[in-house]
Amino acid sequence: MDIQLIKQRFSIIGHSPLLTTALETAIKVAPTDMNVLILGESGVGKESFSKIIHHLSARKHAPFIAVNCGAIPEGTIDSELFGHEKGAFTGATDKRKGYFETVSGGTIFLDEVGELPLSTQARLLRILENGEFIKVGSSVVQKTDVRVVAATNRDLLERARQGKFREDLYYRLATVPIRVPKLSERKEDIYLLFRKFASDFAETHHSGLLELTSEAQQLLINYPWPGNVRQLKNVTEQICVLESGAIVNDQTISKYIPHVEPPLPMLLGKIDGTEGMSERDIFYKVLIDMKRDVNDLKKVVFGLLEGNLDARQSMSTAMSTVTPSPTVPSTMVNPVYAEPTGAPNPIIIHHEEEDDDDFQDAESYPSTQTLSLEAQEIEMIKRALVKNHGKRKKAADELGISERTLYRKIKQYELED
Repeated sequence: MDIQLIKQRFSIIGHSPLLTTALETAIKVAPTDMNVLILGESGVGKESFSKIIHHLSARKHAPFIAVNCGAIPEGTIDSELFGHEKGAFTGATDKRKGYFETVSGGTIFLDEVGELPLSTQARLLRILENGEFIKVGSSVVQKTDVRVVAATNRDLLERARQGKFREDLYYRLATVPIRVPKLSERKEDIYLLFRKFASDFAETHHSGLLELTSEAQQLLINYPWPGNVRQLKNVTEQICVLESGAIVNDQTISKYIPHVEPPLPMLLGKIDGTEGMSERDIFYKVLIDMKRDVNDLKKVVFGLLEGNLDARQSMSTAMSTVTPSPTVPSTMVNPVYAEPTGAPNPIIIHHEEEDDDDFQDAESYPSTQTLSLEAQEIEMIKRALVKNHGKRKKAADELGISERTLYRKIKQYELED
């Protein structure tokens, strides 16, 4: 069958090689009774492909129904698809036929099939395997003859690895997979689609036909169109209704297309413990790890306050009286102390300075730092006690130290009433 005639019959606009490949696959598989899984982002026109497959098949005179699996609540989807008996659940006041019973002999299009609950997936698998189903609240096995065309914008194999989709159901549905390209992969078709939509809306809304400047055309072509063909159609209609001029420039187009942030950088390496995780889950894991590192840093800071100040004072005095070795440049460093919680001895980290004056000024730094820390520690303890009305346990919790340590500090600094 001529692919151009198919495009005209089903209003398919475009000459992209990827689109042509998808259409050719749909045309070839339509006369068979094989199950088809249509893959593609939201808004690319997956339902149009399901209609092509149905109307070119031997079932074209039988019923066709499209079901959005993501729009039906989990509690009622089994009833919608397979029917129910009277009294099967609260509100089931009468017997009801499901879609698989009413469409027997025809085609059912399950859009967003990846949203089906696991229990419903098991029922669907049985239909695909032997054409049998059981109504909700019944024990009678019924037969149906339905061709299933499914569609999804999800990675079903990834969802299967996460335990959210049955892998055996995936392979039953994807007997023939058809991938519909997103609009950003069909750049040569974007302007053609705009002209078609503009012509249709000019007739519908009795407005003038729009003409784009070369800059506006280029803006349309380079825009990523995250909403795909559906978004382009909506933008075209807005411009047709809201703009009075016949010539549309790039500034006008910019008012109707939202700014799209550049994608986040991809993870190039593997992170331990992330096998089988999606990229979003890995990103969350990295954020949680960063939060944990910040909490550890807080513990180190409180460790400075809890540690033995006398030990730091003696260490500071020792460092300030060290005479540089002839083989060591006099640009030695300010010692900065950091000790993890509970560590008995400080860790000394040296940072190189750029001139000798900094070293000379630093000789009195450790003792000054120690006095400052002691004063700050006393002030923090006082504030915590006042805030918590003298309740030492709550004050210790707020300071991030143990109650025992707080008792020792109060005695050391003679802060008792």
